[in-house]
Amino acid sequence: MVLARENVTVIVADKNMTGGNETIVYLKMLSQHLRHRAIHVDVRNSTSVEFLIQCIQMEYSDMNISILVNSAGILHEITPVVNLTDDIFDDVISTNLKGTFLVTKEVVKHMLSRNVSGAAIVNIASILGKGGFPGLSAYTASKGGVVAFTKAIAVELATRGIRVNAILPGLTNTPMIQKYGNDTIKDRLRRMIPVQRIAEPLEISETIVFMCSMKTSYMTGSTVDVAGGSML
Repeated sequence: MVLARENVTVIVADKNMTGGNETIVYLKMLSQHLRHRAIHVDVRNSTSVEFLIQCIQMEYSDMNISILVNSAGILHEITPVVNLTDDIFDDVISTNLKGTFLVTKEVVKHMLSRNVSGAAIVNIASILGKGGFPGLSAYTASKGGVVAFTKAIAVELATRGIRVNAILPGLTNTPMIQKYGNDTIKDRLRRMIPVQRIAEPLEISETIVFMCSMKTSYMTGSTVDVAGGSML
């Protein structure tokens, strides 16, 4: 929503079309003159991602994709590694890491083919990408992979007018956390954060907008902690 405030046309690409369409309703209230739209995508599937970009190029033929925010992500229950199943590990890696790769790949193809300059890619990793947490081995591995992927692609695209950075949020008040964390666990985690509270989504969103803007024109391959002082 904060990107729409900055006069950016937003495509909400999501597997959950109910949530995507609800987001579009709010976006249109903020900026009725922009052509926001929700489009279904399964970021784990290359065909689905390719179709997403094709749809955007056809419907918005007069515009270029100049900003990509890779925010698709799932968490798993706190599980000791000896009890973690192959299916859970694969699903987390496929969504969080492979999904970031597939969407980035197709968007970069678009950007390069149209000589888009001043473009920005922001990958949403996690503060756990720079340190471990017991019982979250799959999630931590996926987000650490996103950090490494970000740095590699940033170097690769440094001379092509495309900046690639990552944001490392800490514990944030999102549906994903509400789904997996009971109050006892969330309170324990909150007390581990130096500022003694969890983040609100808007605090992460404002950082995303900053990273997408030309105010960060000399930043690429960077990771920005938005985690209340966690894991310094």
